[in-house]
Amino acid sequence: MILVTGGAGFIGANFVLDWLAQSDEAVVNLDKLTYAGNLETLASLNNDPRHIFVQGDIGDSALVDCLLAEHRPRAVLNFAAESHVDRSIHGPEDFVQTNVLGTFRLLESVRGYWGSLPAEQKTAFRFLHVSTDEVYGSLSSSDPAFTEEHKYEPNSPYSASKAASDHLVRAWHHTYGLPVLTTNCSNNYGPFHFPEKLIPLMIVNALAGKPLPVYGDGMQVRDWLYVKDHCSAIRRVLEAGKLGETYNVGGWNEKPNIEIVHTVCALLDELRPRVDGRGYKEQITFVTDRPGHDRRYAIDARKLERELGWKPAETFDSGIRKTVEWYLDNAAWVRNVQSGAYRDWVKKQYEAA
Repeated sequence: MILVTGGAGFIGANFVLDWLAQSDEAVVNLDKLTYAGNLETLASLNNDPRHIFVQGDIGDSALVDCLLAEHRPRAVLNFAAESHVDRSIHGPEDFVQTNVLGTFRLLESVRGYWGSLPAEQKTAFRFLHVSTDEVYGSLSSSDPAFTEEHKYEPNSPYSASKAASDHLVRAWHHTYGLPVLTTNCSNNYGPFHFPEKLIPLMIVNALAGKPLPVYGDGMQVRDWLYVKDHCSAIRRVLEAGKLGETYNVGGWNEKPNIEIVHTVCALLDELRPRVDGRGYKEQITFVTDRPGHDRRYAIDARKLERELGWKPAETFDSGIRKTVEWYLDNAAWVRNVQSGAYRDWVKKQYEAA
């Protein structure tokens, strides 16, 4: 049995689905079901006794204590986080509550549970914390990619809150001996991605005939990691990672945002052409850049490859095609996540710019 927090969000849900596709080990899935949590993503697990879903907050210590005592997991994997930079700019308090205080309370609950385990189970137990490359700050075009030794320089309320959570995890290992592992990943993409992030937003808006909003000049560079590759990396780190260590997870796909948008447009031109025969690129609209927008992120994932033998299975070309095809094949899922609150957010964020 493992306990996964945030398992109805984008990365967490993909992890739960992949885990149960490859293992009969049960999952207790704790998720608060905020706007980005979506049980429909997990619909294929309905009535599957290996999947136990619990709606709740990682900051609810009483609930977490009960789940740990009842289910006795051998590992806790923490995906739960507020994760959208734009939302953190407009409402940073939610990010501090979930990413900082929530992680603190989760660590304390896990520490109490772990301390009560028999010696053999205590030795085998793991707490794996899923984090982001954004904690490292921004790179110039000539800087080497982030390694695990890069100093933390977070620039947004989101990345600052994740950096704080990383520091807490590290401190609980060094102070209390809690057997922790941390992963810092680059930009994920793939199936079930909430359509406020760049790739799904471009797909959804393009098909709806709406503008494709691109911040600034569109030359912000990110490394892109197919979500199922990220899930396989987490499984490998959980299996064989060295206690107290951090592992960077990247896709070796550095690309500027505007190139991503052009690629999505070209795939849609091929797979779902506009009825008027014109290209989707015509819908691209450049909007005012967001405050403090980091220029470049890049992940050096050689430690994970060298020490644990992990490499991504997908190239960007293969992963982005699978992603676009998934959105074309799952229009009902997209429709159902586009609530009034989501539409209001997109209007506020992009149309006013």
